[in-house]
Amino acid sequence: MKNYKLIIQYDGTNYAGWQIQNNAVTIQEKITSAIETLTKEKINLIGSGRTDAGVHAFGQSANFRCENEIDIYKFMYSLNSLLPDDISIDKMEEVDENFHARFDAKKRAYMYFINERKSPFYKRYSYQYGGFKDLSIDYLNEISKPILGVHDFTSLSKKTDEQENKNCEIYNVCWKRTGGFVVFYINASRYLRGMVRTIVGSVLYAAKNNLNENYLTEVINKLDREAAAEAAPAKGLFLFKVKY
Repeated sequence: MKNYKLIIQYDGTNYAGWQIQNNAVTIQEKITSAIETLTKEKINLIGSGRTDAGVHAFGQSANFRCENEIDIYKFMYSLNSLLPDDISIDKMEEVDENFHARFDAKKRAYMYFINERKSPFYKRYSYQYGGFKDLSIDYLNEISKPILGVHDFTSLSKKTDEQENKNCEIYNVCWKRTGGFVVFYINASRYLRGMVRTIVGSVLYAAKNNLNENYLTEVINKLDREAAAEAAPAKGLFLFKVKY
């Protein structure tokens, strides 16, 4: 049995997220269908994690196993030809048979883009938010520090998240201003549903109301989604990189 790893890019605008669902179009479904057309085999495409509806990816990782050996260059070209324009396979390689895109992942990094000015070219891929003109990036970084480390992120995830263990370890968070955008970067062991967008929305709320770093600590300690602010829109969020 051969095992192949994919690095995938996609525009999530027109999809109900990564994971296959009934009565909805998803990225996993589109790629699985294309692979099965080429291999003539039933395959199980395993993603490093699911992204929600409207969320994009620079570097989603996935793997699938099949009986026959694949000519990677030809297969990748054919696969991209079958996939719609908003999904592409950036890299492909054969990996150890035991490799598992989800369970072997050590760290997952996301980026969130906020556009400081109206632009028709950035509308699909960033959150247009006008409140950053005079805001200090140092201030944003300071009030975000409480989420570093291991915490129960019940307050900063969707109420519908069914995972019993809601502890996640955040290794790094960073805000920076570049090219007309304010960009939020986060690197963690794992994420709950809606977690990154709720963190972004809560930091924006804290900034708008001139709150200090105690705000996020209090939100986390309450273990109640109602304690956090509204989640930022999905369109500004990108799965950036998965590290193994």
